[in-house]
Amino acid sequence: GMKPGFMKGDMLINLDSEDEGQIFISCAGGKTTSVKFTFDREQAPEGYFFMKASIKGLKGGHSGDDINKKRANAIKILDRFLYLEQDKMDVRLAQFNSGKLHNAIPRDGVIVFAVPAAEKETVRVDWNVFTANVEDEYHVTDTAMEFHLESTDAEPVIAKDASRRVILALQAADNGVFAMCQDEALADMVETSNNIASVASSENEINIITSQRSNVMSNLENESNTIKAVFELAGAEVKQSDGYPAWKMNPNSKLTKVAVESYKKLFGKEPIVRGIHAGLECGLFSERYPNLDMVSFGPTLRDVHTPEERLYIPTVQMVWDHLLDIMKHV
Repeated sequence: GMKPGFMKGDMLINLDSEDEGQIFISCAGGKTTSVKFTFDREQAPEGYFFMKASIKGLKGGHSGDDINKKRANAIKILDRFLYLEQDKMDVRLAQFNSGKLHNAIPRDGVIVFAVPAAEKETVRVDWNVFTANVEDEYHVTDTAMEFHLESTDAEPVIAKDASRRVILALQAADNGVFAMCQDEALADMVETSNNIASVASSENEINIITSQRSNVMSNLENESNTIKAVFELAGAEVKQSDGYPAWKMNPNSKLTKVAVESYKKLFGKEPIVRGIHAGLECGLFSERYPNLDMVSFGPTLRDVHTPEERLYIPTVQMVWDHLLDIMKHV
């Protein structure tokens, strides 16, 4: 890595933000907690009926910037149904696949499971009630949800005990906002959160990726361990990444003052000064260069980390003018 002293400047401007008119002064650090369940497969008992349930059309989004928008998580919803049914009847899980990127909220997913044939109508009725409830819960954030339940071909299922432990652990694992910031300047910012990002099943394994964020490093460790503990209780093997560091707010930042004054002069209005609950490169720089004075800003982007990602072109010129003006005044 770079040695301290390699970089000579004492100020850094990062052009990596998604809302023109916002100047960022703090960001979250992150960690990935990866979970592996190992099991044998077996044939479902005689007279079991196989079903495939799927969900799609969720809003998804970025697990940092969008985690406070109460959007639906496909993994949590599918597992919640499995948990409800498992509480009533014998459920054997065969497949669970949902989510792709560790920093995206999962937007779709598919489960395959088996129940005693006598229970299949109960499952259909429960699914209809359940999906109506979920649509109601997310009627503001996720307006285009699609749910499907159909019969499907028999296949080997996960051994009963392992299947049960996977379903319980995914129900128990914390997802979403864990705590808000206590600093007044950052009061509307998420401090600590978790995203259950992906579940992938194969012949003898289920692999789950979860992503924790916090701008307080000790709380990042605590949230990561909260997730780790749930899956350890369920008998899974858990690994944590080293992660990346948070960028703590510097209340005496000269660069922030210059950036704010410059913005007011150029555009005749106050910029918003705030932190972001996502990783910015500034965190990595602050770890090696603790005295570096930094801000981050950029043009307006929308639906980042989704196929609808786009840039609002008029804001590019504004950001360019702002950048040049700051550089004249530092």
